[in-house]
Amino acid sequence: MTREIKLGDRLVGDGHPAFVIAEIGINHNGDLEIAKQMIDAAVHAGADAVKFQKRTPEVCTPPEQQKQMRETPWGYITYLEYRYKVEFNEEQYREIDRYCKEKGIMWMVSVWDEPSVDFMEKFDTPAYKIPSASLTDHKLIQHARATGKPLILSSGMSTMEQIHKGVKIAGEKDLVLMHCTSTYPCEPEELNLRMVETLRREFKNVPIGYSGHEVGLVPSAVAVALGACMVERHLTLDRAMWGSDQAASVEPGGFERLVKYIRVSEASLGDGVKRVYESEKPSMKKLRRVNDE
Repeated sequence: MTREIKLGDRLVGDGHPAFVIAEIGINHNGDLEIAKQMIDAAVHAGADAVKFQKRTPEVCTPPEQQKQMRETPWGYITYLEYRYKVEFNEEQYREIDRYCKEKGIMWMVSVWDEPSVDFMEKFDTPAYKIPSASLTDHKLIQHARATGKPLILSSGMSTMEQIHKGVKIAGEKDLVLMHCTSTYPCEPEELNLRMVETLRREFKNVPIGYSGHEVGLVPSAVAVALGACMVERHLTLDRAMWGSDQAASVEPGGFERLVKYIRVSEASLGDGVKRVYESEKPSMKKLRRVNDE
């Protein structure tokens, strides 16, 4: 079985360029115009797709948290009210769909509950992402899988046993498994990038990706060098903006550099076959004193 899947018109997996997702998430703070600016930034940076998060607040917000009060840009409101403020409705998603098509970039969402999957079936997105928090929600995985769309499964805050169960429920066909540490932002010592190699050994038929929350760009390029075929990083217009994910996000200029680092890393890996390049021959002629041919 080939370790690849198809997302839209793109093949993702071994032997293909890393598929870069700009995770907008809820960094738009419920503002459609900010979301459009972020889509523009992702397109300019060379990202392959943008991703949002879709929740049904009353379903996926734990009951004990719903009435907790929180200071927000909309005032001192309950956590449930806040969750509604950052959710886009169907009309707004239709505009996002139109805008992404106009800009020539794929878009998709992380689905956090079963009604969100049903909501998103109104749109022709290339895949569904199951967030790390929902890896153990087997009913959600089954519900998303029943749509027939490819799944991207994130593995943060999970044990290897839980990852194996999640993959078994999802099935290995049309699946990407993402290594992730769910700390925002994440310290380098906890990124554990060698897990990309571990997951590649454990799941030999499944493309392995990396979802990063670190401050900085280099680890994401290293993940690609270790075999990650998909990279997801949070995008923000300004890390100082209000919101829980902003500090672990990358600003537009940084995202542009991130994509360049990934592409340079891919070009630099080569095939592992030693050869003398034509570009080396002038140096060889000038510097080598003894020729053992």
